[in-house]
Amino acid sequence: MHAPDPGGGGFSRPGAQAYAAEWARAVRRIGFVPLSAAGTERLLLEHTVRLGQALLAPVFSARVAEDVGRALVAAHLTDPGVLDWSVQALGDRFLPRVLPPLAEEPEVRERVVALQGALGAGFARALRDRTFSQQERIARSAWQARDAVEQALRDSEARFRAVFTGAAIGIGIAAVDGTILEVNQSFADMLGYTVEELRRINVAALCHADDAAGMWELYQELTEGKHDSVRVEKRYYRKDGSTIRTDLAVSLIRHDDGRPRFTVAMIEDITERYELEQRLRFQALHDPLTGLPNRTLFLETLGEVFDTAGPEQRVGLCFIDLDGFKAINDSLGHGLGDRLLKVIGRRLADCVAGQGHLVARMGGDEFVILVDSGGGLDDAVEVAELALAAVSAPVHVGDQQLAVSASIGIVECPAVETSVSELMKAADTTLYWAKAEGRGRWAVYDPERSAADIARSALAAGLPAALDRGEFVLHYQPIVSLLDESMVAVEALVRWQHPDLGLIGPDRFIGLAEETGLIVRLGAWVLKQACRDAEGWRRAYPGTRLVVSVNLAARQADDPAIVETVAEALQHTGLPAELLQLELTESAVMGTAGEPLRSLHQLADLGVRLAIDDFGTGYSNLAYLRRLPIHCLKLAGPFVEGIRNDGTDDAADHRDERIVDALVRLAHALELWVTAEAVETEVQAERLRALRCDTGQGRWFGPPMPANRIHAQLGGKEGPLLNASGREGAPS
Repeated sequence: MHAPDPGGGGFSRPGAQAYAAEWARAVRRIGFVPLSAAGTERLLLEHTVRLGQALLAPVFSARVAEDVGRALVAAHLTDPGVLDWSVQALGDRFLPRVLPPLAEEPEVRERVVALQGALGAGFARALRDRTFSQQERIARSAWQARDAVEQALRDSEARFRAVFTGAAIGIGIAAVDGTILEVNQSFADMLGYTVEELRRINVAALCHADDAAGMWELYQELTEGKHDSVRVEKRYYRKDGSTIRTDLAVSLIRHDDGRPRFTVAMIEDITERYELEQRLRFQALHDPLTGLPNRTLFLETLGEVFDTAGPEQRVGLCFIDLDGFKAINDSLGHGLGDRLLKVIGRRLADCVAGQGHLVARMGGDEFVILVDSGGGLDDAVEVAELALAAVSAPVHVGDQQLAVSASIGIVECPAVETSVSELMKAADTTLYWAKAEGRGRWAVYDPERSAADIARSALAAGLPAALDRGEFVLHYQPIVSLLDESMVAVEALVRWQHPDLGLIGPDRFIGLAEETGLIVRLGAWVLKQACRDAEGWRRAYPGTRLVVSVNLAARQADDPAIVETVAEALQHTGLPAELLQLELTESAVMGTAGEPLRSLHQLADLGVRLAIDDFGTGYSNLAYLRRLPIHCLKLAGPFVEGIRNDGTDDAADHRDERIVDALVRLAHALELWVTAEAVETEVQAERLRALRCDTGQGRWFGPPMPANRIHAQLGGKEGPLLNASGREGAPS
């Protein structure tokens, strides 16, 4: 006995043969089989293999099972017991016998359920179609044979009676007014009556109350000649008061003159099939782990809300995500994580029970609550608070007690002003805000903030192309000697010449460059361009020897190739190393160890000056400072800003002066140059000069300007310049 190989993947050929043999024995035991035992087994082995192939297919389709159901009817294996055994065995025996490695796979079990329904549906439809075809042929023979010989009429009537009496589906004949004239035994058994009882009943008495009105409208259209036949799914009352669901086909038989004569109805009980379809639909629309509505059902419901919303209706949404759930899964296992999700799902459903809100699981550790209320944002916030409280209570799973929190994005808006996709996008964005602000909290959607985020994302997305297109430019801010106010250095500050937004300052894109990692490429470009400009000034004015100061981001400083990058920039442009100063933030420098620390020493060995930017705002590890190859400290702007501009005698003003004085003395004690940033007024410049600060930088001395303006200033004035050691003379 041979059968096609379904492709491996755990398929057991001996198991398939054993299953087919058991199937064949059951079929032959149940009723008459027109095939031999060997032929029956070969046929059922072929169907077993086809079902196995369907379960192993990369793209699943239940159509194979429907074809198998039809094939059983085509082979005249039509006893109801054959269908019962086949469907039950497919669920209970098939996987352990034929695909034992996959018997416990949830996805495979779901496929088996779908195959069961499709097998039953295919069997029922094939049986119904065959019966309908037979009945229509016999009925036509019976009703169109009036001109034939009397014997042929009697033979036709005899055949019709045989089929009418023995048909597996119900057949009934009724007068135009609905009075039942004749029914077969299957019809009577289906409704729980005797044939005699049904002959005394009008069809209207059997109709389900919810279907009656629509049924009589169809019946009236049938008698009026608008239809020759109708076919509907319909509910009927049984004698015991229970309800069955049927597939009903009604045809109208007319007199020769066209007047309605009577109706013939063929009825099939599809209650079990309908219930199976409902179960399958429930499984398709509900999360198998928590039992909550799944993403598909939630989006369908939300779409219906939007489709039926009135002009004043508002919709609220709470998008929930558990904090740190991945860590729980990774540390305690997915089994415990699933049990936790079940508890959380039940709590969320319970906390809004009776309020008409839909709670669904969107997937993973994400849940959503559709707020059904006219209270606006207050209702949505109240639901979010309830959800946070429900989630935050300790969870006992096995012998573990877990502390869980969640973040919630709240969106509340008029239903007519948005769509499902826009609402879900807004909810996802707001959830991100809530998580960014910390655990266990909610955030409310803000259109302006969203627009700003979108604009920020657009800038981030455009950074690489902008760098490739050469849209970045450098401006330079003078650094001036406080002794004689000569320009001794400039700080390179990058700007983005955006084609649509104009000139953009670094506060809008440097952070994005750091987040995306582009800061290393951008920083390398700034370094090379600054060196190129500085070398141009040096060649034009050899006596000035203007130092150019370039900021290094923390990621640049940590880059193992930073020394090579700086050396290449100096070599490529020809700028002497002592005319380049690299600025690093205090927080980045103070914790430096290992390779980054070696890089700083290697940069200093090149002859490059190193400065700590914004000194006083970071760790201020003074003991560590003396170990670093630093040449300059740049005092943070807040210290300088604290020196009052109005000349009043203020205690806070004196404190800031004393801090600046201490920092200057400390730097000088370490033989470091000191630059004061954010010098905005003459008063500040004078006091810094009195405190013996070396250089100043700020609006008082000049704003950042293009390279050609620095060139012009150098052409108009020269003054004392920094030497290679960083200072003209040691401060006292």
